[in-house]
Amino acid sequence: MADVEVLVDLVDRRAAFNVFLGALHKAPVGIEEWREGWVGDDLFDDECWLGVRGANGEIVGTAHSFPTQWTLPGGARVSASAVTGVGVRADSTRKGRLSALMGTQLGQARERGDVAAVLHATQTGIYGRYGYGVVSRSETVRVPVRAEWRPECGPDTATGRRVRMLDRAEAAAVLPVLQERLAGGRPGGLTRPPQWWRHALEPASGATPGFAGSGYQGIAVHSGTAGDDGFVVWVSGKVGPDRDWPAEVGVQQLWASSAAATAGLWRFVTGLDLVDSVVGWGRPLDEDLDLMLADSRQRQVLGRGDELWACLVDISAALSARSWGSGDPVVLRVRESGPLALGDGAGTWRIGVSGVEPAKGVLPDLECSASTLMPAFLGDRMPSRLCTAGLWVEHTPGAAARADVLFAVAAPAPWAGTWF
Repeated sequence: MADVEVLVDLVDRRAAFNVFLGALHKAPVGIEEWREGWVGDDLFDDECWLGVRGANGEIVGTAHSFPTQWTLPGGARVSASAVTGVGVRADSTRKGRLSALMGTQLGQARERGDVAAVLHATQTGIYGRYGYGVVSRSETVRVPVRAEWRPECGPDTATGRRVRMLDRAEAAAVLPVLQERLAGGRPGGLTRPPQWWRHALEPASGATPGFAGSGYQGIAVHSGTAGDDGFVVWVSGKVGPDRDWPAEVGVQQLWASSAAATAGLWRFVTGLDLVDSVVGWGRPLDEDLDLMLADSRQRQVLGRGDELWACLVDISAALSARSWGSGDPVVLRVRESGPLALGDGAGTWRIGVSGVEPAKGVLPDLECSASTLMPAFLGDRMPSRLCTAGLWVEHTPGAAARADVLFAVAAPAPWAGTWF
């Protein structure tokens, strides 16, 4: 197993970041861009950079994480590690380096008292080996500019709803507070550290994951009778050969506390001049734009897939922190996933409306692995469907149907809404 070290020196951190960019087939970041765009005036001591070295002492593998608060069904927030920057140099793979990095990272999360580690997976075949599983999904949609919205959907001064644009300085003061409040109302929602916002509200950089573009950024906030209740950030797409302006803009972020705020923000961005369409990337599955449009076919789904992955480093604490439906109790056994045993990654629990308690020595009604628990954990998939797919095992007839009621989350659908 490779030796993993915590990287503190900024030279090592930049080398690690460039290993990550190389794994994504992106160009390395230069020293000036690193100093100005990534280090700034702060070292961000709450970040954790891990690295493994090659035969000549150079960084050949890395993993990075920062702390966040993760919202569970019922509104409880738990500490989690947001994992990113994972990569191993192409000539150093298949030698156990990634397993060493993942094991060290999850062990550190457990020592810090984190309940979970969360990430966005560039490849789906990697992280299931380490106990991660998909907890939320998203879709990418396109809506034409000048789409016809139902009259009640959108800004209306008579009802106190309006949309106003912000510059970056105003956005830096308003959006972090607003997003943190809105993320607390949706299972899967994540809080964002200051360094996340610093990158998100700067002109786009080609090296910044998820923020490539022309550098233009539009920002608007929706307000209702109770004050600010949503915001949208959009960027311009590529300029065509026959025009100086983009044919399409992309919704980079859109958070809203209600269907009215969602509709108002979408109506605003689809009312922009000069462009032909608006694409929303990674939108929640319950953002029912087709129901808000006069013609439901004007909302095109371009793709749907996994959004957030999670590994519960303390399953007992995670199960105890979320709320449960009113169904009859079930006994669930969870097996370890993969080679990275954390000491509390397996066990048997009785789950009911009154809470969760250990059930040692009791035969389980249902059984799954730590990674296949994830699709049901936030309510994205029902246990009965996971049993049908062969991912869970039903030992007691009818137990999956009981578990469906317990795991169900009425609204909203799980969604992290934060890329990192």
